[in-house]
Amino acid sequence: MEFAVAPTDTGAPGALEELTIAVGDRRHSALAAGPPDGEFALFLHGWPEFADAWTEQLHALGEAGYRAVAVDQRGYAAGARPDGVEHYTIDQLVGDALAFAGSQGAERFHLVARDWGGMIAWALATAHPERLRSLTVLSTPHPAALRRAAATDDGQFHDLGYIRFFRRGVGKAEKYLLRDEAAQLRAVYSGRIPVEIVERSVARLSEPGALTATLNWYRGATDDDFDIPAGRITVPTLYVWGREDPYLGQSAAELTVHHIDAEYRFQILDGASQWMAMEAPDEVIALLLDHLGRH
Repeated sequence: MEFAVAPTDTGAPGALEELTIAVGDRRHSALAAGPPDGEFALFLHGWPEFADAWTEQLHALGEAGYRAVAVDQRGYAAGARPDGVEHYTIDQLVGDALAFAGSQGAERFHLVARDWGGMIAWALATAHPERLRSLTVLSTPHPAALRRAAATDDGQFHDLGYIRFFRRGVGKAEKYLLRDEAAQLRAVYSGRIPVEIVERSVARLSEPGALTATLNWYRGATDDDFDIPAGRITVPTLYVWGREDPYLGQSAAELTVHHIDAEYRFQILDGASQWMAMEAPDEVIALLLDHLGRH
């Protein structure tokens, strides 16, 4: 797989670096901080957000000497938006993450992820543990723990109903989310993150084909049971769950421990939801710096 990196100088003091990471014929926009020779930390966002969701964490890790990079993933970056669900399989998305790290010359790296990024992280840690120094996942439980919780907890099964809607409602889901000037899409953010980030994300997701491409993760990378190829985790792992997460419940979060065969820390953040990187950045940064610093 071929990849290349083209940096962009924003000229703004204290601004994050803007990168373009080429993976094959796709061009991924990315944000970066820290010295090029620092230990590499890759940040993977979830739905419906972009690399800028990690702004506070990128600044903090860059200042601590890490080379921290967050990438607009496949379907999200305007230059990496292939048509068709066949281009959004879990193997392809894991391959993208490995290529992002390779673009920075990182043989081993720290992986930090949330939501769908977390699902990619669990799968990558299972298949390629030798590539990771550490794993940090926000919100997303281990996929096997989530499947068990959904099978035994009616509340968790109900809370995942939006996934079944996204998978089956091709075209219908997009129309629903974007109608009335994207009122339903805005509602997904639950009023919990800065308005400017919401508006920027909604504008990008309203570009032709963008929302369908991001929803293709649900349609191409999993099934109605949210089956993701993740097994035993053998790398040091930090898992952070927000007590006010409306979709991923405590039962799945607590079951995650049964899938970890390495040093493991499970941290609950009171008052935070799935948007904890932006809701509680200081708490997340402190946990990250401690975890990465020990590995």
